[in-house]
Amino acid sequence: MTSEHTIIAQAEAPVAPPIAHARFSIGDVVRHRMLDFRGVIFDVDPVFANSEEWYNSIPEDFRPSKDQPFYHLLAENMESSYVAYVSQQNLVHDDSEEPIDHPAIAGLFDRLDGGRYGLKRQHRH
Repeated sequence: MTSEHTIIAQAEAPVAPPIAHARFSIGDVVRHRMLDFRGVIFDVDPVFANSEEWYNSIPEDFRPSKDQPFYHLLAENMESSYVAYVSQQNLVHDDSEEPIDHPAIAGLFDRLDGGRYGLKRQHRH
């Protein structure tokens, strides 16, 4: 293989995303750093995995980096419950020990214990 072929092969090789370590796990109760909501994590993406339209709808000054874990939450605020998608940089552990009031929790998790929900047996891998 000539050096020209080597350069072409290197240019076409896929680039792995930077290694990001998730600070939170499925079942953790978290709250948003800036917005008034909290939730329980039910899925984790190692890097951003939502639509560009969703990402671009975030004001540029608040738009998080895509190369970090993103979390799917069963979330609640004072008015409602919903599903949220939040970057790691915008989450902190919720130490209130208060349960999350979301109708989907009973289908995925067992009781709250020590600030975490245990995933029901049938949902474990």
